[in-house]
This record gives sequence, C-alpha cells and structure tokens, in this order.
Amino acid sequence: MTDPVLSVQGISKSFGAVCASDGISLDLRQGEIHAIIGPNGAGKSTLIAQICGGLRPDAGRIDFLGRDITGLSVPARARLGLARTFQISALAMEDTALQNAMLGALMPRGGRLGFFRPVLRNAALRDTAMQALERVGLADQAALRTAELSHGQRRQLEIAVALTLRPRAFVMDEPMAGMGSDGSRQMTAFLEGLREEAPILLVEHDMDAVFALADRITVLVYGRCIATGTVAEIRASREVREAYLGEDA
Repeated sequence: MTDPVLSVQGISKSFGAVCASDGISLDLRQGEIHAIIGPNGAGKSTLIAQICGGLRPDAGRIDFLGRDITGLSVPARARLGLARTFQISALAMEDTALQNAMLGALMPRGGRLGFFRPVLRNAALRDTAMQALERVGLADQAALRTAELSHGQRRQLEIAVALTLRPRAFVMDEPMAGMGSDGSRQMTAFLEGLREEAPILLVEHDMDAVFALADRITVLVYGRCIATGTVAEIRASREVREAYLGEDA
C-alpha cells in the first residue's frame, strides 16, 4: 500500500477544560473519499482547523505528502496543495465569480490583495481561473457578481477556487450544506469524479451523500474517534448507531 497523502497522528486540542480533539488519528489515501461524521459538538470543525492550519494542536503531528506540516500556516499548506472549502462561504460577494477564482489562484503564489486589481489583467492567471470555473460548470456565470449566484452555485465556486490551487488533496467542510435534494445529488456526482484528481477529506451531515461517496468513514463523538471503517462497517457498528446514526441506519 502506498503512503497516505495526509496523515493525522494522535492530535489533541483543548480549550480550557473542554477537550475538543482527544488523540485523533486518521489518514487520507490517494483516490479515496474519507468522510468524517458525528453529532454537533463532536469536534469536526476543530479537527479540520488543525489539519488546515487555522489551529495548532496541543499534541500530535500532521503529515502531508510525507512532510511534517504541523507548524505550517494556512497559506503554506495551500501552497503545498492542501485545498479547503468552508462550511460558511468565504467568498467575496461583491466580486465576480471570475475574480474570486483568480484571487484563489493568486494567493498561493504569494500575491497580496493590494495588488489584485492590476493582476486581473494577467492572462495566465485568468486562464487558470476560467479552467476551474469550466470544471464546475460556472463558465457562463464568470462575469456575475458572486452575490447574484444561487447557493448551490456559490458552493460550486468555492470548489473552483480550491481547484486553482492544483490541489493534491481536498478538505471539504459540509459542501452539501443548505442544498436541496437535487443540488445534493449534483454535488455528489461531481465529487465522485473529483476524487480521481485528488483525494477528499469530507465533513458532511448529509448521510445519503456520505454513504454514496465514502470509501472510509471516521466517526467523532465528544472529540474522540469512536470508529473508522467502510460504510458497511460503520452501519453495522452498534456504538456508532447509539451515538449518532440511530437504529434506522
């Protein structure tokens, strides 16, 4: 078996008396979708923040592409190819879809916001951004203000921004959030194809999507990993059903 693209080894994080991450270990392998599930307050967002660089673990280690990235910043991890989408949109609503995608392509290259307007004339950057918009089906909306896009289109735009990083792995925080059933099905189909480009660490509450996509699932409860396994193994786990899925799973 090849080495994992991303490896989380025993990371812990506490806020006062609250242990939000309690010795969590997991990995992400090439070509797979590894889902992280759990009830509200399980520590999923804290885990993702540590993986992506927004929080420093109190203990443990995070490796990406065989390199220790535990102490690296968010931009440094992005430059290595760790691409993140957010539970709550981080897009610039007054800028166009194309401008958002170009900004995403610019920042890992060391660009600064103060120089963004002149950079809009950079043909290579524009081509990279347009290719990403085409991948997610937003080429026709490139000139629209982001505020004018539908919720589902903004989710697609977030993925386009991530694609401009030429990612080696995606970390996606609830990409189905706020979508109806049709939008969730479309996003599920898109992510199924995206895994061939780079593996996906997926935090998601839409269990239909999780069960359709995931090769492996890790279940968090109160900051602790209670199970990791295939869809069948997670569905069969009594501890997981009692803690999160319920008996109908």
